Amino acid sequence: MSQLLFNPFKDLIFDEHFCFLTGVLTNESMTVFPEWLLNHFKFGDERIEMMDKSKSYTYADLKLPCSPEVKQAFDDLDLKIQKAYKNGFEGMNALDEVLLFQWTGRMVYGLLYYEMIYERDRLLKLGEEFALSTALRERFGHFHLMLQSIVEPISFVGKKPWSIAVFPLKYSADIFSYRDDAINLMFQFGVNGFGFIACLQDNGVIGEKQQEILDKMKGHVLHPVQFEELYARFHYTDYILQYKPEYKIESQDDGIAIEIDTAGKQPVFGFWDEDVFAQLLSNYWSVYGIEKEEILQFQKPMLSFLENPYSKDFVNPEAIALPF
Repeated sequence: MSQLLFNPFKDLIFDEHFCFLTGVLTNESMTVFPEWLLNHFKFGDERIEMMDKSKSYTYADLKLPCSPEVKQAFDDLDLKIQKAYKNGFEGMNALDEVLLFQWTGRMVYGLLYYEMIYERDRLLKLGEEFALSTALRERFGHFHLMLQSIVEPISFVGKKPWSIAVFPLKYSADIFSYRDDAINLMFQFGVNGFGFIACLQDNGVIGEKQQEILDKMKGHVLHPVQFEELYARFHYTDYILQYKPEYKIESQDDGIAIEIDTAGKQPVFGFWDEDVFAQLLSNYWSVYGIEKEEILQFQKPMLSFLENPYSKDFVNPEAIALPF
């Protein structure tokens, strides 16, 4: 059955007349970011840049061609997420991870879709062919297949193919924090009440690598500066991860079963370079005016708002004097 499902990365099909998820002909579309989210936080008119910074769109203008069936499925999912959102951390934490994967996956895939279109059109103007490496085609194709679980009978057997962490978070009311890395399939989302981080195609290994700090966080409501540090840890861990996720994909009478292939190559992490990490972290902490030179000082442990550098105890969020 999986061979019959639409895979846009096989022939690099990104066209406004074909549903982004199923490939059927359509004249309908849906926003990349849920409309209720755009309206609630009023960021539809704000602009988002493509990766090379030479082109930008407003968030409201980002739309995906879709079939009526796909649009209805995501509308139904949005109602579930919106209901959970109103109950803050408890509501979001109670959601099935598959729903969070589908919800974040829609936005990350939408941005990836626009990156593909932009790069294709840019190369076309130069008279060059648009192509992706075999590794990227396979990785994005698996992600797309998993996202089709919202309309197709696709099940995930055993360990999930992603890392998703949901936690209590303290922000001023109506502040919305969001970051994504479409190429690496990562997503960060934070509001007053909760935050979550999603690595959508890592087979859970990044979450496992950061499990110690996730355990220490339990029972605490994170300060935003801790949230940024946590995402930096996830992001940099992804950067040094040397691993190609492998899957067993089986067509069964009642649908498709996706299982992580544990017999495949085991995850290996490269060297953790504190200088590189400090630079990344300073980018996330720039709103607080914290520079790289303050994070990494000669003969001093690296600055952290998550762990005491000497005792390794979790830092009490209430003891952090920075604004939220």
